Amino acid sequence: MSETSIVPEEVRQFASHAGDWWDPDGAQAMLHKLNPVRLKYIRDQVDQHWALDETSLKPLEGKSALDVGCGAGLLAEPLARLGAKLTAVDAAPELIEAARAHAAGQGLEIDYRAAAVEQIEGQFDLITSMEVIEHVADPASFLGAIASRLAPDGLLILSTPNKTALSKLLMVGAAEAFGAVPKGTHDFDKFIAPERMKQLLAHAGLNCLDVEGIAWSPTRGLHLSEDLRLNYLVSAVRA
Repeated sequence: MSETSIVPEEVRQFASHAGDWWDPDGAQAMLHKLNPVRLKYIRDQVDQHWALDETSLKPLEGKSALDVGCGAGLLAEPLARLGAKLTAVDAAPELIEAARAHAAGQGLEIDYRAAAVEQIEGQFDLITSMEVIEHVADPASFLGAIASRLAPDGLLILSTPNKTALSKLLMVGAAEAFGAVPKGTHDFDKFIAPERMKQLLAHAGLNCLDVEGIAWSPTRGLHLSEDLRLNYLVSAVRA
């Protein structure tokens, strides 16, 4: 697999949790909580980008999509239900095996591949990559590989932790201490601030359209917000 994106230690870390990935109370419980927030953002951006009917149940009908770093398919399955012809890739074969088994049980057709994005051919209308870029060896090369696979009128949506004191406290310290994420999930030194992300996107030939935060509060839990300090989503298109 390409050295530009795959970090073997990171792959082993996530692969070790393949068995309970779909358990909402398991090791990936935080991803289960994040998923509805991500999907709301994706739906909003997709509707705006292609001027779609906001009430449509299958807004991605007729469009190809690529989910990079798909894990066991938490985001891939909803994207398929929204009508996308979906390819989903992850570097961990164990996660792809779990994803295929779960999708089969749901009657969903998803082209799952144990691969790096650099190994994927073709171009896609929508590319998603959630909480992945902070785990790759070279974020600039990773975004370059994604950009070359984005169709001319395509839309890229990704998410990542911000590089702030709050994200270090909550997403690394508290999250690991209280078991919200497995120990060793995050390396704060690899977190990327939004301004740096915009620079990386521009270097890859992409224009950043939107940046929106994912915040947490005791009353609302995780939710979309103007507060970028903890985690954020970005959408981008070809320059």
